[in-house]
Amino acid sequence: MTQDDSSPLAAAPINLPATSGPLKTVTVGNTHYTLLGTAHVSAESADDVRNLINGGTFDAVAIELCDARHHSMNNPDAMGEQDLFQVFKQGKAGMVAASLALGAFQQRIAEQSGIQPGAEMRAAVEACQSRELPLLLVDRDVGITLKRIYRNVPWWQRFSLFSGLIGSVLSRQDVSKEDIEKLKEGDMLEATFNEFAAESEALYTPLIRERDRYMALRLAEEAPPGRYKNVLVVIGAGHLKGTVEHLEAPLPESPTPEREALEATPPPSKLWKAAPWLITALVLTGFVIGFSRNTELGWQLVIEWFLINGILSGGATIIALAHPVTVITTFFAAPLTSLNPTIGAGFVAAGVELFMRKPKVRDFSTLRHDVTELKGWWKNRVSRTLLVFLLATIGSAIGTWVAGFRIAGALFGSGAA
Repeated sequence: MTQDDSSPLAAAPINLPATSGPLKTVTVGNTHYTLLGTAHVSAESADDVRNLINGGTFDAVAIELCDARHHSMNNPDAMGEQDLFQVFKQGKAGMVAASLALGAFQQRIAEQSGIQPGAEMRAAVEACQSRELPLLLVDRDVGITLKRIYRNVPWWQRFSLFSGLIGSVLSRQDVSKEDIEKLKEGDMLEATFNEFAAESEALYTPLIRERDRYMALRLAEEAPPGRYKNVLVVIGAGHLKGTVEHLEAPLPESPTPEREALEATPPPSKLWKAAPWLITALVLTGFVIGFSRNTELGWQLVIEWFLINGILSGGATIIALAHPVTVITTFFAAPLTSLNPTIGAGFVAAGVELFMRKPKVRDFSTLRHDVTELKGWWKNRVSRTLLVFLLATIGSAIGTWVAGFRIAGALFGSGAA
């Protein structure tokens, strides 16, 4: 059963103060779930949360945060606890860079508006601590959501999403009033990808629809009917309607399997997974054909492969202002790693950069501030190492395709013997 009215007081079976945001209550069994739709850049929403919790009505509070974002909120220097080498080894460099970029955008919003995005979530955490109330984190991990977005959208849209993200956060222009208004209706991810989400079902599903369902399932796990009497659920206004609909419908008696399915990262297609090995096989076959025709042609193909890969990947690390030893190592490593799908040029480049310029304590402590400015990405050793990894990887990928087409042209072009 759902209770809703234009007046927040009429929306709940309990006496609640008036709120600036929408308030809906879903009653399941003898438990009342009161959902507050908040604006993520709004002092009024933070006040709403404090007033509701401090009113003493609720015996548990659920918020639209995951463990990672909650940890980051409580420990702004959490990045310093990570082993950068393991970040690269585990393939998490892209996710870390994206998180830093989102954080930089968030900091610009805070500086311009005077309000820290997510202030209502911080208010909920602090109010729960002061009143010793259970705090339930019900949102999906941001890294999983980003991965599911990446896997769900067509491959040709991935580059535009990535470039749009990087371009928006590195721009020093003031954030428009329209962008701030978008943040008031959604969250950081929604505001960043809003341009694409409205037109792309493939993007809308993992970004919005799945998270509505996920949060309802988490409530069924952490606050099932009967465990608490009154549960306050603090979520972005954009998720209110969908989450309410899922709570109204009968949820599975055992929500864990479905919740775990929403946490799984879809595997890449078999063709995409096999592509690196196929490219390696084709390139090596090209060398064999070249040498079988004549030695001069074979060596020409090998030298072109070496130079194109080395120059593009090593040159990319120069753009990142990598250490000279890193540049030289990447130049020689890229042509070899391009023929070995188990290791990438970016991993080698980042490993050497870490060895030559190990980040200092101050690099970690000033990381979030430094990346709010374009030059800060090159100034800070942590973010610069991420740039070295990403640019070396991109340079090597471009080099592989360019050199591959050069080999194909030399062997099968109109001028081939």
